[in-house]
Amino acid sequence: MRWFLFVAAAVAAAVPAQSIPLLLVSGQNNHDWSYTSAEIQGALEDCGQFAVTRTNKPHQDLGALDLSKFAAIVLDYNGDRWGSDAERAFLAAVEGGTGVVVVHAANNAFPGWKEYEALVGLCWRDGTGHGAYHPFAVHVVDAAHPITQGIDDFHMHPDELYHQLVPMPGADYRVLMSAFSDPKTGGTGRFEPMATVAHYGKGRVFHTPLGHTWTGQLPTRATWRDPQLRHLLARATEWAATGAVTLPPSAPNCLSTAEAQEGFALLFDGRTLDGWRGYQQKGTPAQGWRVRHAAIEHQAQGGGGDLITADRFSDFDLRFQWRVESGANSGVIWHVLETEEQTYMTGPEYQIYDDLTEKPEPQHGAGALYDLVPNTGAKIQPAGTWNDGRILLHKGRVEHWLNGVRLLDVPCVGPEWEAMVAASKFRAWPFGRATNGHIALQDHGDGVAYRSLRIKRL
Repeated sequence: MRWFLFVAAAVAAAVPAQSIPLLLVSGQNNHDWSYTSAEIQGALEDCGQFAVTRTNKPHQDLGALDLSKFAAIVLDYNGDRWGSDAERAFLAAVEGGTGVVVVHAANNAFPGWKEYEALVGLCWRDGTGHGAYHPFAVHVVDAAHPITQGIDDFHMHPDELYHQLVPMPGADYRVLMSAFSDPKTGGTGRFEPMATVAHYGKGRVFHTPLGHTWTGQLPTRATWRDPQLRHLLARATEWAATGAVTLPPSAPNCLSTAEAQEGFALLFDGRTLDGWRGYQQKGTPAQGWRVRHAAIEHQAQGGGGDLITADRFSDFDLRFQWRVESGANSGVIWHVLETEEQTYMTGPEYQIYDDLTEKPEPQHGAGALYDLVPNTGAKIQPAGTWNDGRILLHKGRVEHWLNGVRLLDVPCVGPEWEAMVAASKFRAWPFGRATNGHIALQDHGDGVAYRSLRIKRL
């Protein structure tokens, strides 16, 4: 678990210059705060934008620290008042421009602290409630705000749906998202606000009543396993901290509404290697591969061999994101059989490469059909940033796409294909003959990461 107790000296530690410094406030809650705070920290760190410091003793730390060093304060706290020094320091920081993110039961906190109530805007007070824990849709009602601009409605998000939150005196908030509180699940029969924004002094405030997990009720942990909520939190925190949102609208490792309707499925859940195993192995490799920052990552010189899907596929539309370290090499290999020593002896390869550093031949560059068809027209993102890849295999033809550009469209059966193979390094192997097989992520010894692997069988 990724939760830590930070006292003043630890909180004052330096953070990477390129990261946005955040303070996560936890330590008391009527919910499972040890779990939720770890998940909140993980959701923020996974996107690569933030350096998160955590305190479980806000009554001590908030008054002792220079809170202006944090771009935003994230609240997963519902408990005792912090005391006058800590509360004055918190309000002074927010009035001076430090952002605030209020998560779920933090809107229950501090009845009678008028400044806090005005900052949150909508609080759990007398008359507030919720129905049964259940999955429900969350709708964007204000698509013009930077947080919600371009994002999809949430599809079947599992959570508590707070209803009849009470507007606080002096509050001036804007509703970004709402959900229908269905009487069948104990709701009000109305749409209830699920995300709001406001300002308090110079500080930007984001508030969501989403994010419920009860202590001892493991099924409710599904709330924070939903990439839709995790991505909303990251976008909202970036806005609260900076006033802008640079994170993409689409949540990683999550199907869009259109993809779900079209029949796509996820090959990676963002948290585990379920559905994957080592090539010619019964389980996942003991080394090399790991899930880190919501991606399947191979560590440079980590070993482990190639990773393959447990399932086999014939025709398909595979969409994925990939990122390499400087100079790194890997590949996505399809129609792999486990009859030979290496995956590439049977399966054609979508090349993954840092072209900007290594300057390979076009037939070996990123997005190429390795050693067979060059990557004409490829537009590569620099090492350390994400690229969008796509392999479309249908009715004897294969297309490779990179960052929205189709690089090639060629036959993968018949005389033209056989001639290409005969002129390549693969001619001595049973290469490219299978009509179905596994999909492999190649261990080429370098640092590479994959995420948002979505596939549709054709």
